[in-house]
Amino acid sequence: MAEPKIEFTVEAKLGTLEWKKSPNAHITLKDASANSPCATSCKTKPCTTVCPAKVYEWHEDGRKVIVNYENCIECGACRMLCPFDNIVCDWPEGGMGVKYKLG
Repeated sequence: MAEPKIEFTVEAKLGTLEWKKSPNAHITLKDASANSPCATSCKTKPCTTVCPAKVYEWHEDGRKVIVNYENCIECGACRMLCPFDNIVCDWPEGGMGVKYKLG
């Protein structure tokens, strides 16, 4: 008898989470202007590739990073990866944000 196939993709793992969206953003950019380090100096934009929940999206036409804070799984990666220290990430207000569940 074959064992059941278990998916270990990021998308499958994210599907096991629940969120309670906060009305207030807990992630912002210190400088989100067209002259921000994201637009002028950051060549690799690691926030857009490393974040497992796709919180950060680079929009070339607007030359800016869009922050989808409601996707955040509170892993803390963004606190460590921005080479210009342009990301401000606090924890969501009490009772808001990601809820991990077993199973």
